[in-house]
Amino acid sequence: MTRREAKTIDIGGVRIGGTNPIAVQSMTNTDTRDAEVTLRQVKALAKAGCAIVRCAVPDAEAAEALKTVVRKSPVPIVADIHFDYRLALASIEAGVSKVRINPGNIGGDDRLAEVIRAAKARRIPIRIGVNSGSVSREILAKHGGHANAEALAESAFEMVRKVEALGFDDIVVSIKSSSAKTNYDAHMLLADRIPYPFHLGITEAGTPTSGKTISAIGIGSLLMQGIGDTIRVSLTGDPLNEIPAAYDILRALDLLPSAIRLVCCPTCGRTRIDLPAVAAEVEKGLPALENERRLAGKPGLRVALMGCAVNGPGEARDADCGCACGVNEGLLFRRGEILGKVPANEIPAALFKLIREQ
Repeated sequence: MTRREAKTIDIGGVRIGGTNPIAVQSMTNTDTRDAEVTLRQVKALAKAGCAIVRCAVPDAEAAEALKTVVRKSPVPIVADIHFDYRLALASIEAGVSKVRINPGNIGGDDRLAEVIRAAKARRIPIRIGVNSGSVSREILAKHGGHANAEALAESAFEMVRKVEALGFDDIVVSIKSSSAKTNYDAHMLLADRIPYPFHLGITEAGTPTSGKTISAIGIGSLLMQGIGDTIRVSLTGDPLNEIPAAYDILRALDLLPSAIRLVCCPTCGRTRIDLPAVAAEVEKGLPALENERRLAGKPGLRVALMGCAVNGPGEARDADCGCACGVNEGLLFRRGEILGKVPANEIPAALFKLIREQ
C-alpha cells in the first residue's frame, strides 16, 4: 500500500508523519491529580510498547500534577483538554509534549489564539480533535443536526484553517466516530485537503472483546488507504489492553517493522496434534523475539504453523520459516525448503531457533 506522506511532526522526540513508523498511543484512566499513580500507569504503558501517552486534565490540580508526570515519564505526555483553555496553558507550562483540544468546546477565537501562542513559544504541536460531541451547532445545523462524515470533516477543516491563520502548522488531526463507516468517510473527505498527520481511532469502541473488532475495521481500513500516522485502540477498562490490540492491527497489515507474524491454520479433521496448545506456546514467545529483531535492526518475518501436510510447505512456501505437523511430530521448513522433523513437544523451541537464524 502507498503511504500518504504527511508533514513530519515532533512529539517529544517521537517523530510522526512523513515516512516515520506509525506510532501506537494510549491514554491513562487514572486520576491525573495523583501523579504517582498516573506515572505508574504511564510507565506500564511504555513498557508494553506505547510510544505516546495522553492524560486527562480536568482541573488546575491535574495540570499541576502533570509537572511530575512529565518530568519522570519515559515517553512523551499529551494533555487532553476540554472546555477550559486555561488548562491548556497550564499544561503547556507543565512541559507536555503536545496538547489535544476540541474545536467545539475550547471557547472563542481569542482563547484559541492564546493556546496557539503558548504552544508556538514552547515549540509543541497541537492535536485538533473532532468527534460527534464537539461539532459546532452551526455545522450541525448545516447537516440536519447530525454529526455525519461531512460535518466531522468540515469541523476539522475549519479548525485547521483557524489555527493556520494564527501562523501555526505543527498540527495533528484526529477525527473520531463510534461508527467505523462514518469514521472512514470523514477521513476520505479530508485526507487530500490537508497536509498534516492523522491520529486514528474509533471513539467509544467498546469492551476489549467487541472494541477490538470495530477498531481493527475502522483503523485498518484507513491504514490500507495509506492514511494514518498514529493509532489508538480505545477499549473500556485497563488501557494496557489497548497496546497489543494496536500492534496486532499493524502486524496484520505488515506495517510493523521487525514484526513476526504467525500464520496458523484453523485445524480440521486431518489434524493429529494439539495445534492450539503448540500455537499458544509459540505465540507467547514471539514478543521477545520481535524485540530482539527490532533492537538488531532486522526486518519482519512470517512464520507458518500448519496442522497437516495439506497446509504444509507448499501452501506456506512464502513463509520465512515454519512447521507442518503430522502425528505427534512436525516437519520444519524454511522458505519452502524442508529441513527435517522434530517431536511435537520440540516444535516451539525449534521454531524459535529458526527465527533467530533468519
